[in-house]
Amino acid sequence: MKLPVYKIDGTDSGKQVELDERVFGITPNDHAIYLDVIQYLANQRHGNAKTKDRSEVAYSTKKLGRQKGGGGARHGSLKANIFVGGGRVFGPKPRFYRTKLNKKLKSLARCSALSYKAAEKAIIMLEPFTLEAPKTKEMVQITANIKAGTRKVLYVLPQNSDNIFLSSRNLPEVNVITVDEINTYAVMNANSLVLIDGVQDILAQRVK
Repeated sequence: MKLPVYKIDGTDSGKQVELDERVFGITPNDHAIYLDVIQYLANQRHGNAKTKDRSEVAYSTKKLGRQKGGGGARHGSLKANIFVGGGRVFGPKPRFYRTKLNKKLKSLARCSALSYKAAEKAIIMLEPFTLEAPKTKEMVQITANIKAGTRKVLYVLPQNSDNIFLSSRNLPEVNVITVDEINTYAVMNANSLVLIDGVQDILAQRVK
């Protein structure tokens, strides 16, 4: 598949790039995409929710009343879960949600996601550019010029650019990542995928 490369003003640069069929032209594997997305979302979870049980609540352990003859149930301390401020029974504890996937499976999932975007004609090739200073207005104008849409636009850069990243930080519908950070979830979640010329070659080199 060949795609034209656009300038930041929206005009055609006259250059065309050939997308590697191993990355952008495979038959998508939906189950691989599912597994990779589930792993990505699970790895974002911190699992830090924590409540105190009766051994951790700061209360006196003094017995509330005599063992028998009080007319009610026997109680040993205010730490019991039936009292206000007492310990919680079976409350959440810090846990580890991260999972692992085979590298080849992750690569298949990523290529499947990119192939979906190529089939949907949702990939825009943009020539390399820089910004002299962080300017949100310039990022908005570039996105409008290349007709990338107004919702869920993902820019993929060959390498990190602080000014481009800072220019997009205040735009909730624009996300900027480097080719090293590209993942199945980010690609599938985007409506438009803007690849800076050179990214496609890096992706092709990493296919095994």
